[in-house]
Amino acid sequence: MSGQANDGKALEVDVDGVRYARIPIRTHVVMPGDDLDAVVSEYARELLEPGDVLFVTEKIVAITQGRSYALTDIAPRRLARLLSRFVVKTPYGIGLGMPETMEMALRECGTPRILFAAAVSAVTKAFGRRGDFYRIAGDKARAIDGPTSGTIPPYNESVVLGPKDPTGVARRLRALLGGEQDVAIVDINDIGGNILGSTLDKAAERRLVRILGDNPLGQERQSTPLGIVRVAR
Repeated sequence: MSGQANDGKALEVDVDGVRYARIPIRTHVVMPGDDLDAVVSEYARELLEPGDVLFVTEKIVAITQGRSYALTDIAPRRLARLLSRFVVKTPYGIGLGMPETMEMALRECGTPRILFAAAVSAVTKAFGRRGDFYRIAGDKARAIDGPTSGTIPPYNESVVLGPKDPTGVARRLRALLGGEQDVAIVDINDIGGNILGSTLDKAAERRLVRILGDNPLGQERQSTPLGIVRVAR
């Protein structure tokens, strides 16, 4: 199988002396109401070989679960507006740095947990330590995806939450595909990534994060929410 890398991304990478191909799979724009199993079957089934790893962005899993919300449907409370002002914004994503995404974090994680995370973060930042907010708020907060100018429509005006039961989704997709390929639900961006759920063991998950470390699926309008990792030949 030949693959075409997204702009600015390499098709292959070396990890621990092994060369891996990271093959993006282009799809239609996945919308609420689409069936994830059908999308994976249509675009990935014929491309997979035994031993491959199929990686699926957490965003399309969440979208097909009905966890995408238009900005106009979110009414941020005063607390969300206040807390969002203190979130560091980066070029790679808005995170919780807007009232609408912070509001969804309060709903997803609970107000006490977000307030505790914010309080601890305020103290530890004063000593030069960063990242405590998301460590305490947890994966649900970290996985919330806000709009950016480069996001493909209609998600440039939406907030997408993290997926429900990503490990269960990965197991279901592996069974759907015949059980010869592992599946991982990934949250990867241009500054790092996490495996939210997979059929891999922990060592293989850590290796996969390194293989995908430069975000081969891209950050903007590539419309490649699926990909294959394969030992290069």
